[in-house]
Amino acid sequence: MTQSRIVLGPDEIARALTRIAHEILEANHGPKDLVLLGIPTRGVHLAERLAARLTDITGEDFAARTGALDITMHRDDLRARPTRAPHPTRIPAVGIDDQVIVLVDDVLYSGRTIRAALDALSDLGRPRAVRLAVLVDRGHRELPIRADSVGKNLPSARSEHVSILLDEVDGEDAVVIEDGAA
Repeated sequence: MTQSRIVLGPDEIARALTRIAHEILEANHGPKDLVLLGIPTRGVHLAERLAARLTDITGEDFAARTGALDITMHRDDLRARPTRAPHPTRIPAVGIDDQVIVLVDDVLYSGRTIRAALDALSDLGRPRAVRLAVLVDRGHRELPIRADSVGKNLPSARSEHVSILLDEVDGEDAVVIEDGAA
């Protein structure tokens, strides 16, 4: 029997995103040249939430500096799972050249999604720097990739499944971990 437990609820997710927004600003020494790019699907919604918090903190309109980065064709598992639906890349009007790009994703696990995002980003231009913000880091890296800002470090077994539920997609906010037992 599969068991699940909620490890973050709506309030904890909101606090984590506020903390991440402050960390991004501190690491960048302010809002200058920041661009947020969410990795579909939930990373896009998280990037939009971070943009709202950055706007509240700085008074600058971060919605205009937020977009989405489709990584579909850069994934290394296309042969195993070729049915992935692509999501449109949306780059803000400021572009990415000489900007500080913050890639935003929901879960950091093996690092392969972020490697694909870096490849996709290099096809579009040359940022000054690339940073990574994730809501959950569950470990088990297969590539030397580390997040700059993490909402929650969640050590987990490979047999466990971590689900991020967001109101925009799922009708509720929660981080749920399920054991892998059948």
